[in-house]
Amino acid sequence: MDPDTEVDVDMSPFLIRYKSGRVRRLISPHRVAAGADAATGVTSKDVAIIDAGAAGLAARLFVPTDVLGTSTRLPLLVFFHGGAFALHSAFSGAHSRLLNALVSASRVVAVSVEYRLAPEHPVPAAYDDAWAALIWAVAAASRAAGSGSSSPEEPWLCAHGDVARLFVAGDSAGANMAHQVALRAGRGGGGGSGLPGGARIEGIALLHPYFRGRELVPSEGTDPRSPERQLAERWWAFVCAGRYGFDHRFINPLAMPAAEWAALGCRRAMVTVAELDTMSDRGRRYVAALRGSGAWAGEEAVLYETRGEGHVFFLRKSDGRDTAKEEMIAAVASFFMASSSAEARLGRPSARSLRCDAKL
Repeated sequence: MDPDTEVDVDMSPFLIRYKSGRVRRLISPHRVAAGADAATGVTSKDVAIIDAGAAGLAARLFVPTDVLGTSTRLPLLVFFHGGAFALHSAFSGAHSRLLNALVSASRVVAVSVEYRLAPEHPVPAAYDDAWAALIWAVAAASRAAGSGSSSPEEPWLCAHGDVARLFVAGDSAGANMAHQVALRAGRGGGGGSGLPGGARIEGIALLHPYFRGRELVPSEGTDPRSPERQLAERWWAFVCAGRYGFDHRFINPLAMPAAEWAALGCRRAMVTVAELDTMSDRGRRYVAALRGSGAWAGEEAVLYETRGEGHVFFLRKSDGRDTAKEEMIAAVASFFMASSSAEARLGRPSARSLRCDAKL
């Protein structure tokens, strides 16, 4: 039988891997071109990520159109798209819409990273790519024009990215990646070398984070043999090539000892969840773990919940007003733009998180 057509692993309706290693994705994101978006006042372009220690990486950059040609510097956001580590793209229509809206509302310069996908590149390849892209973005934004560096300049980041206001974010699996990047930053890059120029992450925003674990939480139900649960376990084993268990810190940060939260290298953190998302209680407990660890040196842990919505609802295309999506994007933008206050320090929840604390 032809190994290029003989099925090895069938993960329908998402993808199929054949004996030859060929992967056919049954859910293929609609790619859209970069350019000016009149509705949001944001302009984007696609770039290759070079000098990043990983070949073949790319990104879509987003900047408010009215900033181009000026000397205005804005907060720098590095964003990782979701897709359970195996699907979707930074160049998709859904994620381009999301980034356009976030950049417009937040007034940031964003780098949306196109990283390698599993199963061709099993976890932790995505984490390595995320770290490499973050280093590249920080270095590019830190580089002075005409500095004589041997590395080519990225003019948008060089002119407009402010590494003193550095944020890392992602949705679903991309939120998982943002968490891992912040841990690596707090540990000095895992090899004794942190971010260029001693840059520090101001905040992370985890939008509907993709976390799991062996022990069920209430939002996941009570049946360990439910079809959704079995798919979740099978999927994780598939995307990490069986290397890591269902309670490994890559998929279950709540399994970390409290002292290890000290390594989370950011001053502020935000987690958004949706009421109907089966992973929502893991997001809530993530915030509770931060607040209760006694080890994390951060100052603000914010929880934002959307009622009556499911996982990554904000990626949907809306023909008219979409209040739930607009309010969530406004909340994330507020987090990016806000400075810390005495009321929002660790252990003293901000007003934005109070409506969710009862469920922690």
